[in-house]
Amino acid sequence: MALFLRGDVWWYEFYFAGRRIRESTKSHSKTLAKTAEQNRKRELEQGFNNITDTRQERIRTISDLADEYLVAYKLRHPQSATFAAYAVGHIRRVIGSRMFIDCNEAVVTSYQNERLAGGAAPKTVNDEVGFLLRLMGDPGDLLRIRLRKRNLLKLKVGKPIGKAYSTDEKDRMLVEAKKSKSPHIYPAIMLALNAGIRDAELKQLTWAQVDLKKGYLTVGKSKTEAGEGRTIPLNSALSETLAEYAEWYEAVFSEIRPEWYLFPFGKPRPSDPTRPVTTLKTAWDTVRRNSKVTGRWHDHRHTLITDLAESGAGEQTIMDIAGHVSRNMLKHYSHIRMEAKRDALESLVKNPPVKRPPSKSAESSARIVVSG
Repeated sequence: MALFLRGDVWWYEFYFAGRRIRESTKSHSKTLAKTAEQNRKRELEQGFNNITDTRQERIRTISDLADEYLVAYKLRHPQSATFAAYAVGHIRRVIGSRMFIDCNEAVVTSYQNERLAGGAAPKTVNDEVGFLLRLMGDPGDLLRIRLRKRNLLKLKVGKPIGKAYSTDEKDRMLVEAKKSKSPHIYPAIMLALNAGIRDAELKQLTWAQVDLKKGYLTVGKSKTEAGEGRTIPLNSALSETLAEYAEWYEAVFSEIRPEWYLFPFGKPRPSDPTRPVTTLKTAWDTVRRNSKVTGRWHDHRHTLITDLAESGAGEQTIMDIAGHVSRNMLKHYSHIRMEAKRDALESLVKNPPVKRPPSKSAESSARIVVSG
């Protein structure tokens, strides 16, 4: 047990159930700091926030719970496991070090505010909070009730699902992307438009996940880890793009190792293939500005799913390629498929097929049949 100054604020440090607890008292008074330390020890001993399990359970962190939750989730929901890992990854990053016992309404609302400030959409934040409450188990269920009573559980979500880029917009973006100083942006956009890969998945791609000879890539986990992730076939355009990019990559780094990242770190030019690129924002902003296209990076994914729906692809095919798709999005794309079918049938009325006169061979065959 110890009190110490950090700057002009008192902190305490002690061990509880084998774990070191080091926290700020947020006080400039040593007397108040002693009281804060005693209160904290009492809380941990007695349990609070509806958590009265063993001493070891009370001080587990959110990251500890997240690890166990994802293992169980992948067994029950393998098709949406990549999305779950993506959402829980943000939870780990923002509040992963917090103790399970400290999670209350204030922690959740603080998380919501931080994610919104970071540019996450309200729907995304709602999904992440849902995962947070589920991985907390029974205490999470009680916390959900308290949040709902105070109208804090879910952020208001706008109706628009996302934008689908037109063919002209896609063409203009790709032309500008090819002109970019960034060697990453063109293949990255092609991957997003032709494979529906999310931004976080894109940055973590390694060459072990790409098989140019067989024409597919694995997203979520390396293909060497059996049963993980989703396998996406490469269409001819994407296959050609990645083959050209692989040639450039090998020329720069002299070789391509399976564990190296597809989009390596480095400023102003890629220099370290053992580390992933941190952001493509500057290059992406330049492409949008020069091509006079408005939209988000995530809209590449909406574009692919919309194109698949318009082509008549079923829900299962879309989910096999794109991974997790929300129910609202599936309803939206189901409507798109119906409209595509309606337009196809209506075209028969507006542009009926031209009746051609029978050929001479057909007339001869008809006479033979009649005479027979």
